[in-house]
Amino acid sequence: MLRDSLPKIITPLPGPKASAILERRKEAIPGAIKSVYPCVISRGEGAMLEDVDGNIFLDWVGGVGVLNIGYSHPELVEAVKAQSEKYFHAMMNIVTHEGYIELAEKMNQIVPVKESRKKTMFANSGAEAVENAVKIAKSYTGRPNIIVFSGAFHGRTLLTSTMTSKKAYSAGLGPFPDGIYRGEFPYLYRGPEGLSEEKAIEYYTEKLERVFEEASPAEFVAAIVMEPVQGEGGFIPAPIEWVKAVRKICDEKGILLIADEVQTGFARSGKMFVSNYWAEAGCAPDILATAKSIAGGVPLSAITAGATIIDGVKNGIIGGTYGGNALACASALKVIEIIERDDLCGRSLEIAAKCRMEFNSWKDTYEEVGDVRGIGCMMGIEFITDKMNKTPNGKLVSDILDYCSQHGLIVESAGTYSNVIRFLCPLVVTDGQLDSGLSILKSAIETCR
Repeated sequence: MLRDSLPKIITPLPGPKASAILERRKEAIPGAIKSVYPCVISRGEGAMLEDVDGNIFLDWVGGVGVLNIGYSHPELVEAVKAQSEKYFHAMMNIVTHEGYIELAEKMNQIVPVKESRKKTMFANSGAEAVENAVKIAKSYTGRPNIIVFSGAFHGRTLLTSTMTSKKAYSAGLGPFPDGIYRGEFPYLYRGPEGLSEEKAIEYYTEKLERVFEEASPAEFVAAIVMEPVQGEGGFIPAPIEWVKAVRKICDEKGILLIADEVQTGFARSGKMFVSNYWAEAGCAPDILATAKSIAGGVPLSAITAGATIIDGVKNGIIGGTYGGNALACASALKVIEIIERDDLCGRSLEIAAKCRMEFNSWKDTYEEVGDVRGIGCMMGIEFITDKMNKTPNGKLVSDILDYCSQHGLIVESAGTYSNVIRFLCPLVVTDGQLDSGLSILKSAIETCR
C-alpha cells in the first residue's frame, strides 16, 4: 500500500505526464500562484503521495499543515461519504444542521480560552478565521485598533495581508485598513546580543509597551494577535514567559489576546493546541482562531471565544454562506476523534524527539545549520552562511529543496529570507518513512553546502 511505501523516484522530474499537465497549468492558472515542486499528485495515503508518472514522495509539508492525520484516512473518507448521502449543505442562518452544533460543542470542550464558558463559530479558511476573530474583538470592546508583530503571517485578505508582516503579500494593494500597529516578536536567535533569555523577554516586553506610546494608546486597542509559533515568519516559537507578560498587559489594559493557531493546531505541538501550554502557564488567550488540519483537507476554520465576548458581537457582523458546511463538519468531527483515539499528540512528541535529536546533531556538525527550534512537531531549521555572522542562506535552502524533491522528499522553506526549512510532516508517518526522510535531508545538506 502507498501509505506504507518509501520514497522512490523512477523518472527525472518532472516526468512526461507531469510536464504536460504543468504546461496546461501555465496556460490556465495565474503565474502569481507559484508551484514550488515539479510534481503533479495522482493519489495520496498517509504521509506519502504518488505523482502521475509513478514517482513516490514522502510529504513533509502536508498541504502546509493541513494533513496532520495524513492523506485519505479511510475513516475520514467514510465520514464524508456518509454525510454526502444525506445533504451537502445547509446554511446555519437559514436552517440548522446538527453537525455544526455537535462540532461547536466539541470545540468548546477542547479549545483552551480564558473564559470557562465558550462558544464557537465556523468559517472556511485561516484568513477568514483571523478576520472574524478581529471583528469579534472590535465589536465586543468597541475599540478600533489591533496590534500584530514582526514576522507575522495571518492571511491574504485585505485585512489579514495588512496584518501580515512581509509586504510581498500585499504589494500595490493599498490603501490598507487603518488601525493595525506592529510590535516586535521575540526572535531570540536574532535578538540583541549579550542578553540572557530573561533579559531578552524584558526587552521585547518593553518594545510592546512602546507601541502604546508611539502608535496607539492602549484604550483604543481591541486585541493583540499573535501566532504561538510563527509559520511563514520562520517557525519561531513565542517564549512562554513573554506570552505571560503579554497576557498581563492585556488584562491590565482591557485588551483581548487572540491566538492565531491556524497552523499550530490539532496535535502539531504535542497538545491539541499550543494554547494548552499557555493555559497551563496561566496565560490562555481570549479568542482562538484555527483552520488547516481541522477537517483533514476539507475547507473549514473555527473561531472559539469566551461566551461573554462572542455574545457581545452585534447582529449581522459575523456569519457566512459556507461556514460550517455539513461535509466539513462531518470531516472535522472524525478528525478530532482520530487525533484523540490514536493519541496523535503523543505521536507528535515521539516524532519531534527523534527529529530534534537529529537536527541538533546537524547543528553541531555543519557550519550552515544555525538554529533548530519549534514546539512539538512544528520545527524549523535555520540555515546561515556561518555561525559567527548568521547571514541568512536562502540559496542553500533553495538548493536543498530541489535536491530533496529529486530524491522523493517534499519539504518547504519559510522565514523572511526563505532560509528556514519547515517540518510539517503528517503525524501518521511511519518510523521507516521518517528515517528515510532524515537520510535524504542530511544527504541534501552534505551535497549542497
